[in-house]
Amino acid sequence: MPTDSIPEPTSDTMARARLEHARAIHWDRTRRMSLLLLAVWLVTGFGTVFFARELARFEVFGWPLSFYMAAQGAALVSLTIIAIYAWRMRRLDRDYHAALESRP
Repeated sequence: MPTDSIPEPTSDTMARARLEHARAIHWDRTRRMSLLLLAVWLVTGFGTVFFARELARFEVFGWPLSFYMAAQGAALVSLTIIAIYAWRMRRLDRDYHAALESRP
């Protein structure tokens, strides 16, 4: 009487599982970083407009902080977010490719 047994995992199925695991980790890290940077963008873009009166008490280079953020700060924050995204994605992609190449 034959018994049904669980087949032994082959190197192909183990490699596929490793690939799917690496993809899942890469996507999770990418998604978390994107959400964090979008939250920073939202806070600086919406927050400076919403709290403009309160921010006007503080000065940057002789100008009220709300005016400075509207004129210069929002653009600088956006450029910083783009730079951080590019730098971090390069590292995440490098780690992902290293995980793919470490297969047996």
